[in-house]
Amino acid sequence: MSRARLSVVVVTLDEEERIRACLDSVAWADELIVVDAESRDKTATIARELTDSVFVRPWPGFAAQKNFGIEQARGEWILSLDADEVVSPALRADIEKTLVGDGGAHDGYSVPRRNVFWDRWVRHGGLYPDWQLRLFRRGRGRFVARAVHESVVVDGAVGRLHGHLEHRSYRDVADFLERADRYTTLAAEDWLAEGRGVRPFSDLIVRPLGRFFGMYVVRGGFLDGWRGFLLAVLYGYYVFMRSAKIWERARR
Repeated sequence: MSRARLSVVVVTLDEEERIRACLDSVAWADELIVVDAESRDKTATIARELTDSVFVRPWPGFAAQKNFGIEQARGEWILSLDADEVVSPALRADIEKTLVGDGGAHDGYSVPRRNVFWDRWVRHGGLYPDWQLRLFRRGRGRFVARAVHESVVVDGAVGRLHGHLEHRSYRDVADFLERADRYTTLAAEDWLAEGRGVRPFSDLIVRPLGRFFGMYVVRGGFLDGWRGFLLAVLYGYYVFMRSAKIWERARR
């Protein structure tokens, strides 16, 4: 039985260690599109071994880069992935079943994401099921233009699939801290661009402690052992750094 054509769009930057696993997991799709932000490693070279549709261009921001990839797609449906994500066999089966009926009454689908830290799935702390809207009908979905934490907006009904998207985000603590520095800078710029104010005591002390307590205690992060504790500390640090950069920029 035929199904609607599927285009997979992946954006990359220095992902030579993970891009092959990502693309291998969707080799069954009708089209693979990689948009590389002028990587300094072998990311583009590896991607070209798996698809002819590799575009190398300067980095304009998350949403703009992903929307560029969407514009290159020819399939009726788009699956948007990051290079550190892998489609599980169960999710593949769900997607193919859904596309046999051309998506049914929905124009987009959210999928549950398993976040894997230090080689183990983290089940608590608010990190699961971590629903992500990633599958959508071409022409009905686009990424919202924000500096960081971009998301898809779909013009139409959105359903849910049940197969998991596997997410191996951080290689180690150093990788987390490096990304946190970059992302908190972008988040601070977004915050101030929206005209939001800053309250030093609340934002620098209460918010970071609240993130730690919320992840580790309220949402059961302690059930994930030392991983849960470390992640709660790191995410609290992320909130602190974002608030500190907002405060610093506001003073200027």
